[in-house]
Amino acid sequence: MHLAYYQVHRPSGLDSLDGQLAWIRDELKLSREQYAQIRELHEASSPRLRALAAEVARMQEEFTAFERSRRTADRVDFLEFAKFVETRREINRQCVESTRRLVLATARVMTPQQRTQYLGIVAAADPGKPESLN
Repeated sequence: MHLAYYQVHRPSGLDSLDGQLAWIRDELKLSREQYAQIRELHEASSPRLRALAAEVARMQEEFTAFERSRRTADRVDFLEFAKFVETRREINRQCVESTRRLVLATARVMTPQQRTQYLGIVAAADPGKPESLN
């Protein structure tokens, strides 16, 4: 979620983790220690989040192929579609939970004032579930 905020406020030419986290450091005026801890949290969660992102992309490709087949065959395999929907729902749940854990771990590194500002930014980037951060 906070990476969504970064995408909007993205400085040009910075695709590294430090570049992606620059907004959080600057916006919240993090200390060096806070920033180092937050960077470590992101490094540790990166493989899991990247794997989930790859799975989401694979599911999108699978859905596109399913839709193409449905249009050309003019029929729907409802069992296959139900399985797809359930798999996608589980991946989405894992994405939300992994992101939620990262956001909460990041917030715990902050002062109360920084945390309030950060959670406000995160909630604004994902207005559908701000209550899940409390």
